[in-house]
Amino acid sequence: MRSDGPLRTGANQLFCCLALILVGAAPCAAELLLSGNFMQGGLIHGQATPGTRIYLGERELSVTPAGDFIFGFGRDARAEQQLTLIHEERRSERRNLQVEQRVYTVQRISGISKRLLEPTTEDLQRIRREAELVAAARAQLSLLNFFREPFCWPLTGRITGVYGSQRVFNGAPRRPHFGIDIAAPRGTAVFAPAGGRVSLVHPDMFFSGATLILDHGYGLSSSVLHLDKILVAPGERVIQGQQIATVGAGGRATGPHLDWRVNWLEHRLDPALLVPAIQTPCTPVNTASAAKTSNPER
Repeated sequence: MRSDGPLRTGANQLFCCLALILVGAAPCAAELLLSGNFMQGGLIHGQATPGTRIYLGERELSVTPAGDFIFGFGRDARAEQQLTLIHEERRSERRNLQVEQRVYTVQRISGISKRLLEPTTEDLQRIRREAELVAAARAQLSLLNFFREPFCWPLTGRITGVYGSQRVFNGAPRRPHFGIDIAAPRGTAVFAPAGGRVSLVHPDMFFSGATLILDHGYGLSSSVLHLDKILVAPGERVIQGQQIATVGAGGRATGPHLDWRVNWLEHRLDPALLVPAIQTPCTPVNTASAAKTSNPER
């Protein structure tokens, strides 16, 4: 596998402090703090006055008691987005957001088996069942606060696939790639990029092989695919840097590698925007002394 483009496209970290203006009335004293990547595939962290209700378009966001919240932009997110804040006294404020549009590369991969490209009727039924399991795991809106942690690389290695690239398998166009592929020998340790709770463990999915999903809280999740061994169990709490799996080559893969994906609910985000450009591995932890009950739901 190979990548036809750079790891990042304009992935400059942005930070803005937005003093919001009350629509049709006097300026409001409250401030909305937003930080992150205002681009397709980006994740935004926000903070508002506690008790404020916040909407992205028509979707109401989950907000912590302290006023923290997150949201993300998918691969093909529109350039114009709108946040609406409703204060406890029922005053409404709106803010327009500009989302940078990206140009994605094309990645051509050969050597994929015919069965993986032309599933049988039985295979399609299996694929649908597995997709439902994944969607349910990513749809969780737990109150875990691990989403606040700066992410680290789950492993380091040669980048062989990037987010958003148009995939061409054996000469035939397919769906875009929604993760980042990192080549590594089979058995290489995979670490938790942030703390979380294991929301899905599957030993062998049709496309992704052994698959593990971590719930970081408030709709943010990580998926690690094509694994050889999974070292954690469903419902288990893990902390950043804890080994959770080893690299494999199951599913639709031409060799051992890790496919790391990040979602905010159904929106697929770019993992490369959450970690330093220079690969630095997560610091392994001693799980025997780690407090598995740290970062409780609030």
